[in-house]
Amino acid sequence: MNTSYRQFRSIVGLIMMTSTLATLTGCNSVSPTMHSDSHSTVKSVASTSSALPAIESNILGDNVSADKFPIDKVSTDKVSADYATADYAKRAQGYDWVGVIVRADGDQQIDIKVRSRSDIKKPTCHFDGKATLMGQDTAHGMIFQSKVNDSTAFFQFKDDTLIIDSTDKYALNYFCSGGGSLAGEYKKLTVGIEI
Repeated sequence: MNTSYRQFRSIVGLIMMTSTLATLTGCNSVSPTMHSDSHSTVKSVASTSSALPAIESNILGDNVSADKFPIDKVSTDKVSADYATADYAKRAQGYDWVGVIVRADGDQQIDIKVRSRSDIKKPTCHFDGKATLMGQDTAHGMIFQSKVNDSTAFFQFKDDTLIIDSTDKYALNYFCSGGGSLAGEYKKLTVGIEI
């Protein structure tokens, strides 16, 4: 088999795998960044039913492999931690911050508590809820979803970062005062959060 044919098969396989993972993880409904109306959503180019058999049986070549993470084998303990906005590190200087406490609630569900600074001023954000695992892969990490204010909120955990987003950009504003929102990026803390 010549090299160019193998490369073609590998590229086709990667395209199919990427579109399938986007479909499975819900990327077609999550915007890539927060606070931006100019970004478009990712569109799926292949149906899940047509692409999965090719990926699972690896008929596309030796250079293509799908990272398989069966949902029933996933541990939500991987994401159990405390997360906070960047200003948490500057809390001693009086900066406002928002923290997220995530704990496993079974193999497919997490308990989420969002709290904000309450030591020197009235808290600006407060949320208690549960989210269910949608799926995971190496490109997107673990993604959980929850129904919030007649919308769907997404909780994406990847590389010690939590990103919270929603299909409705205003649905997450309800839980914060002063024009704030739960949507945004939170970094994993090495020690428990100090509320």
